[in-house]
Amino acid sequence: MASQSQGIQQLLQAEKRAAEKVADARKRKARRLKQAKEEAQMEVEQYRREREQEFQSKQQAAMGSQGNLSAEVEQATRRQVQGMQSSQQRNRERVLAQLLGMVCDIRPQIHPNYRIAA
Repeated sequence: MASQSQGIQQLLQAEKRAAEKVADARKRKARRLKQAKEEAQMEVEQYRREREQEFQSKQQAAMGSQGNLSAEVEQATRRQVQGMQSSQQRNRERVLAQLLGMVCDIRPQIHPNYRIAA
């Protein structure tokens, strides 16, 4: 009987050690999964930063050329506005004289569609 209880004790101890090894293996697996997840997240962030930087540089190149076009259009518009303003200043007196002449020069006439009632 003593040998049976000793055998049972050995089996219980072996089972306990096996359970500890399994628990330890699960902990290591969980740590490794967490570490792998963090590494993957870091890789994703690095890839995203690289792509964002590439996009920014391409956008800057495209917007730079559009910015030059925008500046050229704005400058051309300013030149046209200045030309119109100078033309307005030059012709102002002449146009006002014409308008006043037309308004003040009254020539009474019978309208061509007027019919004398018989």
